[in-house]
Amino acid sequence: MPFLSIEKQIEKIKNDFHQTSDLATRILSKGNMKVGFVYLKSITSNEIFGDLLFRPMSTTGKSITLQTLQESIIKANDILEISKTEIVDNIIKGGVIILLEGEEKALSVDILNYPTRAPQEPPTSPVIMGPREGFTEDLKTNLSLMRRRLASKDLVMKQLNIGQYSGTKVVISYVHGIADEKIVDKIENKLKKIKIDGVMDSYYLVGFLQEHENSVFRQVGMAEKPDIVASKLLEGKVAIIVDNSPIVLTIPFILFEDLQNSNDYYTNHHYTSFIRIIRLIGIMMAIIASGLYLALQLYHYNALPLNFLITIADTTQGLPFTPFLELIFIFFLFQILYEVSLRLPSYLGLATSVVGALILGDTGVKAGLISPPGVIIVAVSKIALYLIPSQSSQVTILQIIFIILGGSLGMLGIMGGLVYFTNYLNGLDSYGVPYLAPYSPRIKNDLQDGIFKENISDIHTRPETFNNKNKVRLK
Repeated sequence: MPFLSIEKQIEKIKNDFHQTSDLATRILSKGNMKVGFVYLKSITSNEIFGDLLFRPMSTTGKSITLQTLQESIIKANDILEISKTEIVDNIIKGGVIILLEGEEKALSVDILNYPTRAPQEPPTSPVIMGPREGFTEDLKTNLSLMRRRLASKDLVMKQLNIGQYSGTKVVISYVHGIADEKIVDKIENKLKKIKIDGVMDSYYLVGFLQEHENSVFRQVGMAEKPDIVASKLLEGKVAIIVDNSPIVLTIPFILFEDLQNSNDYYTNHHYTSFIRIIRLIGIMMAIIASGLYLALQLYHYNALPLNFLITIADTTQGLPFTPFLELIFIFFLFQILYEVSLRLPSYLGLATSVVGALILGDTGVKAGLISPPGVIIVAVSKIALYLIPSQSSQVTILQIIFIILGGSLGMLGIMGGLVYFTNYLNGLDSYGVPYLAPYSPRIKNDLQDGIFKENISDIHTRPETFNNKNKVRLK
């Protein structure tokens, strides 16, 4: 079968890409030899192309063959000899394809170059002391941040491509000899089964990785800092790093992880224990405070102190809404303000949230639509919610559930709800790891880094909660 000319080969590639405007082609004539170049200029630097490929080939006095190109002419490290059927895939990945007349093979030189954001402190994980670097949207940068912290041959990176059109690079990372290989294989199999048009962010994978799909509670951890992910890998967890996303997923995940914070490991352990107690109390307040207030006001007002009861009676007298509707109204008012502040430009968002909360709340009270105690209770619940921002969406749903329970069944509903959710969480697991560990079941060794945290020099073993192979952390 005769070889196609360079012009016809390039025309065929253009048709494969549907004549897209960012497909660049060049033809270099060297005596009787023609060399064709094909690449996507949107993800490839023209300057690098000229310095590494075009200029050296146009000025060389050597005969141009695939062998001489690889050995002495091209000034680049990532050179692959590929078949003609692999050309399209390599162009998409940022390769410059070099075609020679009369050759069955082609060369692909990787000079991928697209805009990336420099690592900086992520908005969700600020620290007073400790590392401030955060992940970016560039996979290569994120992998280098991980390698920098875990400089070991046992750090494994397995790459997959997911998405029919996006072809997104997804890396499964774990420490060989610590992580449970069964969990690694299970995650890899789940990812390989995903058939989707595109993966725009790591959150696209969460639904496929969760073992309890309809649960209110999340079963996949998320982190934006390499020091957090590195420490989780050393505990025996598996990380999923997705190109184009600064959020890294970690598996297995337990509920107690959300009570932990990166600041906890860069400050005094006594203070850390105190702060974790505050977080635990705060999240319980966020969940049940509104429902509890409603239950006491409607059904158990005799349990309230007399002075407080008189205050509530005075402030709620003449309100057009029932206590239940009033609390629902205030709750949705705060939720609307929160959603608005997220979507407005930053210079307007803060002003809107502060002015909206103050003016609308104060005006609503003066207009006799809502009561001051109701505003305070809902505000405290909403503020306490952000002690653990990663659980904000789940806790918001629980707040609504407990408001309905408190307003309809009183304390019986509140206690029944707590018993139900505690029992539900007690039966939940993440890849074989109990969701309420290390407290249910009680794992004595792991209590060293539980609500009460011990000094790092006293923690000699890895968490037994996770089925890791190497138990010894500190000798």
